[in-house]
Amino acid sequence: MPKYFDIHSHLQAAQFDQDREGVLRRLKESGTYTIVIGTDIDSSRRAVELAEANEGIYACIGVHPVDDPKRKFEKEVFDELSKSEKVVAVGECGMDFFQTKKEEDYERQRNLFVEQINFALEKDLPIMIHARSAYAEILEILEPLKKEYGEKLRGNSHFFAGDWETARRFFNIGFSVSFTGVITFTRDYDEVIKKAPLAMIHAETDSPYVAPVPYRGQRCEPAYVSEVYKRLASIRGEEPEALRQALVNNALRMLV
Repeated sequence: MPKYFDIHSHLQAAQFDQDREGVLRRLKESGTYTIVIGTDIDSSRRAVELAEANEGIYACIGVHPVDDPKRKFEKEVFDELSKSEKVVAVGECGMDFFQTKKEEDYERQRNLFVEQINFALEKDLPIMIHARSAYAEILEILEPLKKEYGEKLRGNSHFFAGDWETARRFFNIGFSVSFTGVITFTRDYDEVIKKAPLAMIHAETDSPYVAPVPYRGQRCEPAYVSEVYKRLASIRGEEPEALRQALVNNALRMLV
């Protein structure tokens, strides 16, 4: 049973190449489990390899919407990767119009997202959503599909940075949201954190990015997720141990 669960990390990233064994050791020493997230075929394959070689590590496989616009969702390759028992989700997939003009890239991103939604439905897996300046567009896709597929369509909106109304719409279709170390140095998401049903939130690091206080400015790693747990308990005014147990249980539900 994990003590903490970081549901979104990129442990296969090059930033960990020099000392990955040390990062893995600290992960185990802290009692932290994590889901390593793919963004393309190569990183998805390496996520699966890491997961299969380490207890307490799981993999999520998919194609990021904008990291490389030339990338396709090659279903045959992902079919093979999905055979691993350690694969627990599809993604990170979604839409991102932060630096890309919607009118120029909407159809490509939508098609790539829908391909991965269909793949997740076929494999009976949740989706890990990447959303940046695209919550409305993503929800416009998911809400009708939820009516069609019901409980089979499920997932999490990673690195949540929306408002309460956006979060409420995700909760209404049975999707959770996750928070990163950003919440340790901004109050922008306090309203959502306070109002959200405890069963519908997760903690993540998005390692190697956005390290929480007191590690801000350093490379982030999954063992730091405990700081996100502490901050969530503080914002919600809840007993830290009760919140810890609840969030671990929330994460474990993603694995079944």
